[in-house]
Amino acid sequence: MSTAPKIELSGVKKRFGPKIVLDGLDLSVAKGESLVVIGGSGTGKSVLLKCIIGLLTPDEGTIRIDGQDVLTRSQKDRQKQMSKFGMLFQGAALFDSLKVWENVAFGLIKAQGMGRAQAKSIALEKLKRVGLQSDVADLHPDELSGGMKKRVGLARAIASEPEIIFFDEPTTGLDPIMADVINDLIVECVRDLGATTVTITHDMASARKIADNLGMLYDGKIIWHGSKADIDQSGNAYVDQFIHGRAEGPIKMALRSH
Repeated sequence: MSTAPKIELSGVKKRFGPKIVLDGLDLSVAKGESLVVIGGSGTGKSVLLKCIIGLLTPDEGTIRIDGQDVLTRSQKDRQKQMSKFGMLFQGAALFDSLKVWENVAFGLIKAQGMGRAQAKSIALEKLKRVGLQSDVADLHPDELSGGMKKRVGLARAIASEPEIIFFDEPTTGLDPIMADVINDLIVECVRDLGATTVTITHDMASARKIADNLGMLYDGKIIWHGSKADIDQSGNAYVDQFIHGRAEGPIKMALRSH
């Protein structure tokens, strides 16, 4: 018996004025799968993520989560569905005015109505899970290094033990060693939760470490989708150029002289 995908997109289109960003995109993510979507800057990776989460509404197509069409559901049902999600934002996106533990516990307190004492206890546990000691909990984000901010962002993403976690360029702004530490933490935390994950990145080292499967977004569509073991033999000239970072190839970069 085949199980329905955890996340399924069919014919998704999104444009902004004359610019077509997603052009009939199809994508499927199995329960417990770690899918990484790769592609250059400006190819629509963030738009894809925002459509799945519900921050943007596609112009056409369907998006199903657990077999339910999210675009036709009531606002109340969509809110309930969003409680299944965790998110690590690019740049961590922490609230400067809140202490570290309050950042981690934000969704527990605001969305779930959990008491502050219980939420703080969970926050401390999640901070420990990402390698941060309890003395960090009462600091503010501006007192943290970039790597520590990413860890706090990851702790927040896993705080509610979500079924689905989205990672938006999780290693941006980090040096290669800290990026590898964050990648390892992501793999461990996702495995512990048994979560389904969708990551968008242009960092191939990160993609290779996090992914079970990869998809490449180009010209509004997923042009290749397969296991990470197969990507080096994709037979796709666009994929080959991107993963090896070659200037020459079918992907033409828009270069403007100033």
